[in-house]
Amino acid sequence: MNAYDFDRCIYEKDSTLDFYFYCLKKHPGLLRFLFVQGWGFFLYVMGRIEKTEWKQRFFSFLRGIEDVESDVAGFWESHRKHICIWYLLKRKKDDWIVSASPEFLLGPVCESLEIGKLIASRVDPKTGRFSGENCYGTEKANRVKNEFGSIEFDGFYSDSLSDRPLADLSKRAYLVVKGEPVPWEDYRMGAWKKAKRYLLSLEFIRFLIIGCINALNGVLFAYLFSLVLPSQIAFVCGYLVSLTISYFLNSFFTFRQRLSFGKMIKFFLSYIPNFLIQNIVVYVVCSLLKLPAITGYVLAAAIGIPVTFLLLKIYTFRNKAK
Repeated sequence: MNAYDFDRCIYEKDSTLDFYFYCLKKHPGLLRFLFVQGWGFFLYVMGRIEKTEWKQRFFSFLRGIEDVESDVAGFWESHRKHICIWYLLKRKKDDWIVSASPEFLLGPVCESLEIGKLIASRVDPKTGRFSGENCYGTEKANRVKNEFGSIEFDGFYSDSLSDRPLADLSKRAYLVVKGEPVPWEDYRMGAWKKAKRYLLSLEFIRFLIIGCINALNGVLFAYLFSLVLPSQIAFVCGYLVSLTISYFLNSFFTFRQRLSFGKMIKFFLSYIPNFLIQNIVVYVVCSLLKLPAITGYVLAAAIGIPVTFLLLKIYTFRNKAK
């Protein structure tokens, strides 16, 4: 008996997002729910609500669909082709699917594939409301244990390291990488993939938001200091004040760690490469290549911002417990 994650594992993409865009194309009026979804995502990114609450707000678009069951059927008629060939060759009738996607969406395709058991997020297809927690990470293992007691799978397949709790319930576990199952213990994440993982994280989004606040603070305080100080000195003072505020904001909201003088010093040091990189890039692009100044500024930010975030993540706010 094998268990499988669904999205980006036996299904090539994310079925929930595919279904949403399918519905959006069919019912353009669903755009009216965009503000609720966007505001919910912002609150989730900033840590004000949990993932289950954010996903409920995302699924609010279901309230605008008259016949969800019909749309689900139509969706799988056009998207069943994205079920991976490797799984179709391997599948058995006693397979389990354990997924964070909603039951109402995966139920029909699992039935057509003659899959033995489906465990997924319980979402009301009429309202988008959840019954219980989003079936993600440790919740997947909790659902299996609570509903079926002690159980051990022969094999477990997933695309995500977050599914470690389910892998621990299996004799053998595999990570699906580019459509190919790799033994869990043999998987090694390369440096570039680690960097991409950091840069696609909620922490990085929070870092960008706080970066915008920091930029506004820099301008504001530099202006206030310029009322009593020479412009260059005022700029440096404004930059230091905005950077100090940035440390507090990043500690509380981005990386959620306690304040300490040592980390504050590391925080300031982490911005030195950013300062050097941006100045070098601007000099090369504007002075040597003679390109427009805006090109230099954009390229400097594109390189300096992710480098600074990685330094903060790895050096300043490194979590040694992980």
